[in-house]
Amino acid sequence: MKIKILTFLLIMSIVFATASNPASNVAASLSAELPDLGAAASFVGLAGSTFTNTGSGVYYGNVGVSPGDEVIGFPPGEVRNGAIHAADGIALQAQIDALTAYNNLAGRLCNSDLTDQDLGGMTLQPGVYCFDTSAQLTGDLVLDALGDANAVWVFQIGSTLTTASGASVDIINDGQALNVFWQVGSSATLGTTTRFSGNIVADQSISLDTGAGLLGRALALHGAVTMDTNGSPPITNTPAYTLTVNIIGQGSVTPAPFTTVPYIFVEGTVITLTATSDMHWYFVGWSGDLSGTINPTQITMDANKAITATFKMNLYLPLVQRNSNP
Repeated sequence: MKIKILTFLLIMSIVFATASNPASNVAASLSAELPDLGAAASFVGLAGSTFTNTGSGVYYGNVGVSPGDEVIGFPPGEVRNGAIHAADGIALQAQIDALTAYNNLAGRLCNSDLTDQDLGGMTLQPGVYCFDTSAQLTGDLVLDALGDANAVWVFQIGSTLTTASGASVDIINDGQALNVFWQVGSSATLGTTTRFSGNIVADQSISLDTGAGLLGRALALHGAVTMDTNGSPPITNTPAYTLTVNIIGQGSVTPAPFTTVPYIFVEGTVITLTATSDMHWYFVGWSGDLSGTINPTQITMDANKAITATFKMNLYLPLVQRNSNP
């Protein structure tokens, strides 16, 4: 999922959804193009004033701030596959490129006006969607790529983007989170336990409340980025997949590298799984997306995986001693 395309091309027919009739399945143009994020593409989080992490969040990609110089909360936060850049040349160039991308997104032709409609409950095909003022997501939004892995969605939001607690953005039929762009005229706030997908490029600030997770990027041009990552999955700008571990019998399974539940790993991570039986039980084998009896064993995270470890109880038969005397 690399973002390298500079041009905008609109060649497909446009289907408009009327603002007076809430849309549950809206079709737009299939031809929206990726903006060029330049140096900002390597950042999972970028602030203009202050970047603050609260909790043990894991960030896969660069984290930075410019022109401000404060990056707070590392540790307990952790940066993997990247580094922290505070008011250095890399963060400055990323801000310049993020602004260029913001202007590119804001200047696109709107295919479907969703002003005054809640995104919750909608299924949206690729294209450019716009809100004159604020946008709200309550519940679940589904983005349907129609089998096109290169499908692009652009959301132009005049002022604020806000999600309710437990909201989600789900992408189906080969769609990719990094092909979703949220251009926000002021600030974005993701409510508690929201599961959000896409690149947020906000003129002012971006906040993730407790337990909210982001599969994408949070790029704030002028304000702060504040993330309460207590109970959150990783914040990532590369694909991440969930490992589900089931147990039959009595025992435990430890994935390594270990993450807190839910087990979420960036694409390509090789996980070592170790099954440990409880007292008086023994390990039988793996099933699901693993098979066999090798322990420890490994699995590569190239999709969501579900594995089951089966344990059985040791059976002890009484020892019977026969008297050999006549």
